[in-house]
Amino acid sequence: MKGQGKLSLKRRIEKTDGLIVLPGVFDALSAKIAEQAGFDAMFQTGYGSAAALLGMPDFGFLDSSETVSNARRIIRAVGVPVLVDADTGYGNPLNVWKIVRDLEAAGAAGIFLEDQAWPKRCGHMTGKDVISQDQYLQKLRSAIEARSSKDFVIVARTDARAPIGLDEAINRAKAYCKAGADVIFVEAPRSVKELARVAKEVDAPLVANMIEDGITPNLTADELFKLGYRIAVFPLSGLYSATYAMKQVFTELRKTGSTRNWRKFMVTFKDFNELVELQKYMELEKRYVI
Repeated sequence: MKGQGKLSLKRRIEKTDGLIVLPGVFDALSAKIAEQAGFDAMFQTGYGSAAALLGMPDFGFLDSSETVSNARRIIRAVGVPVLVDADTGYGNPLNVWKIVRDLEAAGAAGIFLEDQAWPKRCGHMTGKDVISQDQYLQKLRSAIEARSSKDFVIVARTDARAPIGLDEAINRAKAYCKAGADVIFVEAPRSVKELARVAKEVDAPLVANMIEDGITPNLTADELFKLGYRIAVFPLSGLYSATYAMKQVFTELRKTGSTRNWRKFMVTFKDFNELVELQKYMELEKRYVI
């Protein structure tokens, strides 16, 4: 199935020959750009999806149908595994069961499932809260049982660090691993020391979340791998870069009535058509012309 790639993401996670770096994508175009840049897996960011689809913050506004439909478009656009941010699963264990079924059917490589209380918010924002460990374990078991293939990756994320503390976050991480999660994600450690402690105490493949100007120190892939992490997600790098570029160009256009001075920062008409594979579809069109 398109989107899974030649080697499943699950198999790659089980190997130990380097860190898997996942760029954050938020629509089909950003996914194609990431693939063309050479990434062999990627992450559909909920933060970026809320911004791109709704023009709103990652504050619980995105719903399950919007997440799934966006995933379908992204997965169809690329030939590499896509991990999908499924937030809290958008409800109870039955809602989690359904979104796992829907995303697996769409070709997703797996999901991130978090233990925040709804409405959730970006993991680096203030004011977060979490549901009880037992409530989350019900959701996690539902996700694990819903998948039809063990290659579908379940990433269990805990946001307990901020509202309860690092000790509780680590305790939850261990419980989620014991319950069968494939990968563990302790969100928003506040120092390299905390990142190292998580890696030392949680015996599981681990995710690190690298948000520019976020709470967690922004480390390189090599630094994270040496600490003991298997996956590094850079969820907002593309979104922030695209936002900066468009803001600059639109400001220049509004101010001067021209984009001439910014052309060197744009792709060309020809290059963009190559990115979206125009020639392939022109050749396809010829097959149906009488």
